[in-house]
Amino acid sequence: MEAARNMNLPRGPENLCFDKDEFMRPDFDVDHFVSECRKRVQLEELRDDLELYYKLLKTAMVELINKDYADFVNLSTNLVGMDKALNQLSVPLGQLREEVMSLKSCVSEGIKAIDERVSKQEDIRRKKMCVLRLIQVIKSVEKIEKILHSQNSQEMSSLEGSSPLLTGQILERIATEFNQLQFHAVQSKGMPLLDTLRPRIAGITAMLQQSLEGLLLEGLQSSNVDIIRHCLRTYATIDKTRDAEALVGQVLVKPYIDEVIVEQYVQSHPNGLQTMYNKLLEFVPLHCRLLREVTGGGISSEKGNTVPGYDFLVNSVWPEIVRGLEEKLPSLFNPGNPDVFHEKYTKSMDFVRKFERQCGSQASVKRLRSHPSYHSFNDKWNLPVYFQIRFREIGGTLEAALSNGLEEAPAGSPYCLLATHVAWASLQKCWSDQMFLPLLTHRLWKLSLQVVARYSFFINELLLRPVSNEMAKDNKRSLASISKEPPLTPSPVEDPGPDSSPEAQPLPSISTAQLVLVAADLDKLQEWLPELLQIIKPKLETVGFKNIACISGALEDSKESLLGCWPILNSKIIQDLSDSCFNCLKSALEVPRIYRRTNKEVPTKALPYVDSALKPFYQLKNEYKDTLKPAVIEHWFEGALSNSTQKYFETISDILNSVKKMEESLKRLKQARKTVTTNSTSPNGGMSDDNKIRLQLALDVEYYGVQMQKMGLQLSNIKSFSALSELVQAAKDQISAEQT
Repeated sequence: MEAARNMNLPRGPENLCFDKDEFMRPDFDVDHFVSECRKRVQLEELRDDLELYYKLLKTAMVELINKDYADFVNLSTNLVGMDKALNQLSVPLGQLREEVMSLKSCVSEGIKAIDERVSKQEDIRRKKMCVLRLIQVIKSVEKIEKILHSQNSQEMSSLEGSSPLLTGQILERIATEFNQLQFHAVQSKGMPLLDTLRPRIAGITAMLQQSLEGLLLEGLQSSNVDIIRHCLRTYATIDKTRDAEALVGQVLVKPYIDEVIVEQYVQSHPNGLQTMYNKLLEFVPLHCRLLREVTGGGISSEKGNTVPGYDFLVNSVWPEIVRGLEEKLPSLFNPGNPDVFHEKYTKSMDFVRKFERQCGSQASVKRLRSHPSYHSFNDKWNLPVYFQIRFREIGGTLEAALSNGLEEAPAGSPYCLLATHVAWASLQKCWSDQMFLPLLTHRLWKLSLQVVARYSFFINELLLRPVSNEMAKDNKRSLASISKEPPLTPSPVEDPGPDSSPEAQPLPSISTAQLVLVAADLDKLQEWLPELLQIIKPKLETVGFKNIACISGALEDSKESLLGCWPILNSKIIQDLSDSCFNCLKSALEVPRIYRRTNKEVPTKALPYVDSALKPFYQLKNEYKDTLKPAVIEHWFEGALSNSTQKYFETISDILNSVKKMEESLKRLKQARKTVTTNSTSPNGGMSDDNKIRLQLALDVEYYGVQMQKMGLQLSNIKSFSALSELVQAAKDQISAEQT
């Protein structure tokens, strides 16, 4: 294969569409080769180039054979007699094979014998080590018993006895020997001799344990640091540190905990729980100072004299505190009263944080937080039940407010409606110090979004109501009547009867004044939602949540849901204002009846219907100027007046057209009879009735525009008003032309 790769193919013409070396690549693929060539040339050209190169290869092969023809011919001649030579070699090779197999068998037998001897020696070595360990066990037992016998003899001969320090040193020697005894005993497990020694070992263990306990208690009672240090070092030598910590917990911590944790005291005193926690925190500096100094947990501990491997706060004090709270104060974890539960939980977590500060290092705090009793204490607090109670409180209050429809908000509230007031109060309550708990942050955030979504749905339900065409004259009186309306949805306990259906019960109507109050509250709530983010931020920082952009985005989505209510709300208010306005403006149809054949004076001022048409606008502006933004009121006025002005323009246009037709018909009648119409002009030759009509309409439109300007509106923003002005101006020009 290597020779094939090194072979040089004959060169072809330079205009070939492929490279000849492609054929010698180890990963040559026909399909890939053809597809690559097709990108450059057509298949016909590729075929022609391949045929051309094939002919070159064939010619090169013939030349190669002709060049080495003699070698090719002699190739078969040189192989003559090769089979005889191979047969001659087979006999000596077979003999050599038999000799090698015989040698292999001898070597295998030798290796097997050596393995058997090595196995026997290994077995002897193991038995020897076992015997040596048993001998060491016996020596250790006898040595410990000798030390104990010598100590007892000294105690019997001396009335004073040994000093505690001396006893501690002796116990430390015994513990060192006992540690070796335990090691060898474990290695010799299952040996019959060890079973006979086991009662003696058990006696030594019991004596050592009893002596260590007595010595540790004596050191704690006398505050002797050296005794405590020797005793704890001895416990560490025999790997019984947990026994020492358990002893401290039972003898030193438990009586204090049982004395401090008294349920009757906690319940009878107003600040009993906090007082109890303060006393528990005082235990460590008062009663654990020596232990912390010896084990390196104190500030003044010297590293050279400390005994590592102990953590009395984690393994002695904290488990007893948790046991005392769970057994003697079970009412602490009762979530029935959410306010009391929140207070107890807050004080308890503050106590835990202060207890963690008393730990000597971060490693000690980590051990505390991973301790089973720490998890047991946290699991006792039934936070899901607490949240469900709070959820029902907030949800029930909100639903009750929403079911009251459009009831007025309490005095002093920045909102107009009770529903909006309760919704905002619910959002604030979720994150208040009296309700918020760090572990419930995610649930409270979800509840906040649910409150906003429920309020948005409530607004959308209100917008489904038909709008009544009555403009309220007294806001307070209207609110009093609104509060007596039935709720949006029937109560679950009500039975409407078998013959009634939701389709058969019409929705109650809603007035423009009520819609204005909804708009005012909606505007304030969506403006105050960013303020909610400022309330939430400090709470999120306490739990280490830093993705504030996510929270801000969710609030923006909630704000968008409230903004989505505005188009329908605006259209309803604008439509109602427009209808109320045009109901008066269409009184312009009565102008021809007023002046035709009535011999009235020439008009000099607008008719009262224009003031009546604009009265709802003045009323809304005066009553709600402190409640609504001027931009919102202006938007409503422009929309409503644009709609009514368009209809007013059509009405005026129809009146002027009818007047013109009437005037033309009278002229034709005059020409037919060749008489003067007595009703076309006044008896005194003054202004005609038709011109009086035109003048009156012009005065009305001009006054209409002046009043809109007084409301602070730009006439250019009122659609169709410019066309209306031009229409009546043309009528005035016609009057002037006829007068001249």
